[in-house]
Amino acid sequence: MGQTHQTEKNDPEIDVKALQDMYKKFVTECPSGVLFIHEFKRFFGVDPTGEVSEYAESMFRAFDKNGDNTIDFLEFVAALNLVFRGDLEHKLRWSFKVYDKDGNGYVDRTELRAIIDSVCLPACCLPCFLNNLSVVMAHTGHITLEEFIKGAQGDPWIMNMLQLDMNPYGWVLEQRRKSAHF
Repeated sequence: MGQTHQTEKNDPEIDVKALQDMYKKFVTECPSGVLFIHEFKRFFGVDPTGEVSEYAESMFRAFDKNGDNTIDFLEFVAALNLVFRGDLEHKLRWSFKVYDKDGNGYVDRTELRAIIDSVCLPACCLPCFLNNLSVVMAHTGHITLEEFIKGAQGDPWIMNMLQLDMNPYGWVLEQRRKSAHF
């Protein structure tokens, strides 16, 4: 019987109690009230020197909206909302920001290589999206946001991945129910 708040006409309601529980957990895990990069990596089980470390740092930078090298609770909730409930274009824009490591508005060959390596698939299994981006890059040496979005929207595998219907608030409620049984 938690309080709820409807954000948009077709969106599921946000459970205020779930948000309060998320905040309590956030403050428990991050007593300073902010999440630092080393905590972010530990939270996701990333080896600080492993292959995924660089990708985790890019994700962290994309979540850190104000550029202060921390993620506060509002940035954390905004990130969860984007990842779990955001529309396709917002997810693609965010993905581009993750891959544009130097923030220059382009993904260059080195950054594209990092994308391919982070997917951890053999080249023969890569989505045609990445192959198409490689072709575009052969002419210019980089990919723009618009090219990235257009390429992703034309790839069924990418679109299916981005359309997964996940609700973080429902997940939090489920975790709360599970923990109550222990």
